[in-house]
Amino acid sequence: MAIEQLSEQQVREWSREQKDRWWFEKIYRATMPQLTLRAGLTGFLLGGVLCATNLYIGAKTGWSLGVGLTSVILAFAAFRIMSRLGVRDMTILENNCSQSVATAAGYMTGPLISGIAAYMWVQNVIMPWWQMLLFNVVLSVLGVLVAFPMKRRFINDEQQPFPEGRAAGVVLDALYTSEANVGMFKAKVLTFTALGAGLVQGLIVTGYLKSLHVLALMARHGESWSSVLAKYKADIAGTWHLPEDLSGVYAWLASKGMEPKLAKVPIDQLGLNPTLDLSMFGAGGLTGIKAASNMMLGTVINFVILVPLMIHYGEILPQKGSWEDGTAVFSRAWVVNSWALWWGIVIMVTASMVGLAGKPKVFVEAFKGLFARKKAGPSTDILKDIEFPLWISWVGIPVVGAIGVWMAHDWFGVKWVFGALAIPLIIVLTLIAASSTALTSITPTGSLSKIPQFIFGAADPKHPPTNLMTGVMCVEVASNASNLLMDIKPGYMLGAKPRQQAWGHLIGIFAGAIAATPLFYALFLSKMDPAKSIEQNMVTPQFGFPSAVQWKGVSELVTSIFGGDTSAHLLTKSIVTSMVVAGVVGLVFELARVFTKNKFPLSPMAIGLGVVIPPDSTFAMFCGATFFWGMGKVYAHRKNTNGHRLWVDSQEAICAGLIAGAALVAIGSQLLEVFAL
Repeated sequence: MAIEQLSEQQVREWSREQKDRWWFEKIYRATMPQLTLRAGLTGFLLGGVLCATNLYIGAKTGWSLGVGLTSVILAFAAFRIMSRLGVRDMTILENNCSQSVATAAGYMTGPLISGIAAYMWVQNVIMPWWQMLLFNVVLSVLGVLVAFPMKRRFINDEQQPFPEGRAAGVVLDALYTSEANVGMFKAKVLTFTALGAGLVQGLIVTGYLKSLHVLALMARHGESWSSVLAKYKADIAGTWHLPEDLSGVYAWLASKGMEPKLAKVPIDQLGLNPTLDLSMFGAGGLTGIKAASNMMLGTVINFVILVPLMIHYGEILPQKGSWEDGTAVFSRAWVVNSWALWWGIVIMVTASMVGLAGKPKVFVEAFKGLFARKKAGPSTDILKDIEFPLWISWVGIPVVGAIGVWMAHDWFGVKWVFGALAIPLIIVLTLIAASSTALTSITPTGSLSKIPQFIFGAADPKHPPTNLMTGVMCVEVASNASNLLMDIKPGYMLGAKPRQQAWGHLIGIFAGAIAATPLFYALFLSKMDPAKSIEQNMVTPQFGFPSAVQWKGVSELVTSIFGGDTSAHLLTKSIVTSMVVAGVVGLVFELARVFTKNKFPLSPMAIGLGVVIPPDSTFAMFCGATFFWGMGKVYAHRKNTNGHRLWVDSQEAICAGLIAGAALVAIGSQLLEVFAL
């Protein structure tokens, strides 16, 4: 059933009071249950699970994936199945509420895999879990308070599209009307894909197979778990598992004197070791062929061409050992951090800034009407009893903002003046971020984070936490506010109660913080080698933390430029040359992309990501994007066929299943390795 909406002419000509009255009389569902106990619990549980997948994907790629559509389908399927057992089915507004909770939870992983991780690396200290949780929650709550004064403008008055939020509304409408069978089909596809991906991943990772091996030895010898672990340690360590990568092939080739090398360095030391990673395969399907191809191009340029050249000319030295005695050893993290990171960051920063400046509509829309006078005449607010009270925002923003400033000062050493100046900057950046999200569904947090990093880094170059934590403050609030507006959009389309949506988002914030923080500690901080730095412990062949690498790189770049005494150590002549070239290329390519309205095939942002994301992840994403692109080409015009239904209509469900199944099983294996084995 088509969702009622205003025409473009009505949006232009009607006053906001007229639009509010139309919505109240035509769309608003005053009596339909929305924020019920089961809706909140469903969103809370789904948000915790999907938060785990976002943490896993974010640590590998630096991205946070939207979980709204996934949670909509899962919640619908779960209650539709339970309804056959006598449980009352969810209403459309209950489902929308649960997806709002789940989405808010899913985005709580953002600071953990970016600015907060970079802070711990730069300071080489582990941030206490309670500080991490509370700082994240306070900033997210501030995002809610900042968002609702903007809601009436962006959604009620201007009727901005928020494409991803609108898609969730359309899917919800389809699920609860005559097309509900489509939703069940997608739910089944997602479930079976997740089970298949989980089974394959369970044979790749070692935690489950080792545990089964231990149980078998316990049954055979009648001994305890700890006793078996101690007596048969070597046997358990050698438990069979499906090969994850080509390490065995490379070892066999080396034994035959045929080991593939670049600049006399084995290619697996450069990270060129493809892995069987179904979560990244699914992420590639969501990313798309254009972005994945450009990332692959960046990987080839960096790891196949530039890095071997720099090793050959002595610009990149061995991580350990020496060429003279044949013990030279390299690693992907080493070559990235010691040389390649700089040009990768410059091309991304340049592209981000040019792309943001190249969208004047974003800036115009951000500030248009902010200080506009209201039309003369009597005004009646028909929504005053159901909208989020604005006085809560006017009181809450300075109060919660002050708490955030105190945390930044007391916990991270950020001067009071810089923390206080971050608050008005937060408002400006949130306006820009929300405008971009409204038009494109893309929240440019990566681009916007550079602004506070450079501003406050220039003001206090000797204290890196200043630029890092003010950046986290600005980005987390802007991101949370923009994502909240995206969640409100489907609720507005379907007639939901705004106040209950706000409560749902707050529930999601606490769900995400409670789920993400201990999981982050368990996965990445539970077993630390004291001989290594925090960064060396966290960055592994499996998890590259590319977003945190970029944050740390920008922080060091700012310190190098404005600090005055470290640039000679960090920036060699070849690094400076690569940065200049990358800046020019990023400028030209991004301008070409802007002026051709995104038809230009090369994306400097994606090329730069190909530098910082581990090559095995980039390759898996490229394979996934290519596969789904090919299947789309084959079945795009074959309407009403099973192939079109599966590979075109259900592509997002398949990709979500691959990501969820593989990621959750991998996380479970990691936890078994840490706590049981």
